[in-house]
Amino acid sequence: MADLSLLWAERTAAEVRQAAAADALLIIPVASLEQHGPHLATGTDILLAGAVALGVARGLAVRGVPALVTPTVWTGLAEHHMDFGGTVTLDSATFLAVLRGVVGSAARQGFRRVLLLNGHGGNAEAIGTAATEFAAGFGIRVAGCTYWHLVPEAIAPLLERQGGLMHACEAETSMVWHLAAGCVRQDRLAEAVGPMSTRGPGHPPGLLMRRSFSEVTASGVIGDARTASAEKGGRLLEAITAAATEVLANPALWAD
Repeated sequence: MADLSLLWAERTAAEVRQAAAADALLIIPVASLEQHGPHLATGTDILLAGAVALGVARGLAVRGVPALVTPTVWTGLAEHHMDFGGTVTLDSATFLAVLRGVVGSAARQGFRRVLLLNGHGGNAEAIGTAATEFAAGFGIRVAGCTYWHLVPEAIAPLLERQGGLMHACEAETSMVWHLAAGCVRQDRLAEAVGPMSTRGPGHPPGLLMRRSFSEVTASGVIGDARTASAEKGGRLLEAITAAATEVLANPALWAD
């Protein structure tokens, strides 16, 4: 199958079944359509989740580990961005139902290993719940991760003004610039700066309380995109996909 596309949507039905029979890891990118400040396209999370998923699949293929990537689930839990416009959100029950339908369809076709690869912070808690529920319900291995939480050590050393990936920030802007320069409004970069956290006074990291972004950032940005560059974006994507591939290629992770 080495000569076949790693994208489910570019294969025939028989070729998809062939991947399942070969015990391919099915990677389902999950994202959101939402505001990303004055300078970045609303499809940022869709673009980046898909790019990381495909990069990981390529890295696994090089190691002889079969993998297949579905089209990106393009909408998720984005209520906290609605005040800015340009955003589509689902409620939690609908979001989990969509993911259940996708994973359940894959299980019925023989896939035994599934990764929900998340590219939107607002989905993070729900992805963990989904992975646990689906593994029990479908009797297969299901893992969930938010890519920058999975390999933070690959991201931080490449950033100048941030300790990690935030929102419409140095990291996201750089990667989008590398992948699709037309999705970055370079003339608005001077405005692309905000606080370094979504947490307000008295809000410790361990307390789950999601505020509307309109309460914490005037620009819609968390972090500082002013030092973003396409070159930095290329290095970030390479580092992220290499580190994530290393984690996911470990057979002990998927052993029964």
